[in-house]
Amino acid sequence: MNALIETIEVVVGEAEGGTADTRVLKLVRLDGQPLPAYRPGAHVDVYLPDGLVRQYSLCGPNPQAPDYRIAVKRSSESRGGSEWLCSHAGNGSRLRIGMPRHAFGVNDMASHHILVAGGIGVTPILSMAYALQASGKSYQFEYFVRSDADTVFRNEIMASSLAAQTRIHPALAPQAVRERIARVLAASKAQSHLYVCGPAALMQSTAEQARGVLGDANVHMEAFAPPALPAAGERGFAVMLDTCGKTVEVPSGKSVLACLREAGHEIESSCEVGVCGTCMMRVIEGEPDHRDSYLTDDERMAGTYFIPCVSRSKSPVLVLASDP
Repeated sequence: MNALIETIEVVVGEAEGGTADTRVLKLVRLDGQPLPAYRPGAHVDVYLPDGLVRQYSLCGPNPQAPDYRIAVKRSSESRGGSEWLCSHAGNGSRLRIGMPRHAFGVNDMASHHILVAGGIGVTPILSMAYALQASGKSYQFEYFVRSDADTVFRNEIMASSLAAQTRIHPALAPQAVRERIARVLAASKAQSHLYVCGPAALMQSTAEQARGVLGDANVHMEAFAPPALPAAGERGFAVMLDTCGKTVEVPSGKSVLACLREAGHEIESSCEVGVCGTCMMRVIEGEPDHRDSYLTDDERMAGTYFIPCVSRSKSPVLVLASDP
């Protein structure tokens, strides 16, 4: 495991059904101490027994609570992560998690918050709704689902103080979803901010509509998938590890991680899609072109860390620390 990444040992305190294909897990710290507080919208890396690392949003009603809650949707395309958590994680199961990551959160300066969730994308949005409700801020919650039976946290939401600001939309066709979003945006206040998480098609469509009304800066998305690797023809560059002084050429269409490994350098990785941070390296010199979904905006601005499985370089040469 990357030495830069701090992890916490936890145990599954409760494992609930959620829906037919979703499991809700309560995580408590193994040593009995409270887990760190987090900001609404945060997620954690979950390190599974088979070596996989997966990201799950924290969706509890209170970010100051001593325990965490995540919801896991079983995927037919699972590479083992969701399948293991849904089938094998039960009361008493031990796991390791990373510290909360805050790449997606509410803007405190907004006059009104429009929360849009699709399916399991409700998890970060739900924590935002609870926080906005508790602080008395103006918000509305639009929740799109395949059916009532597929609505994670439906009973909880409708029995809580969130119900008055929440609209659950089952089985809407894509055009009907667009029309609903258009009506919401048409009625939005000045300085409203929109937050969306869910299937890629929903996020793309909603973001396109919202940017035309609210502006780019007021639209926020959460997606645990990186941009595609660069296409052939994109400018290549070189990377250098500070200890050996040798440069490694990185051509277009190939990742830094792959090139370093081909040159004989051993670098630990897990997801290799830019979301877990396992392969993270320190930047000694040069300007990174960040394309990951792991670093926060502040970390990208600082230019101190680099995710070699997906990110590129704006500089002709990028010098990285071989030992994090």
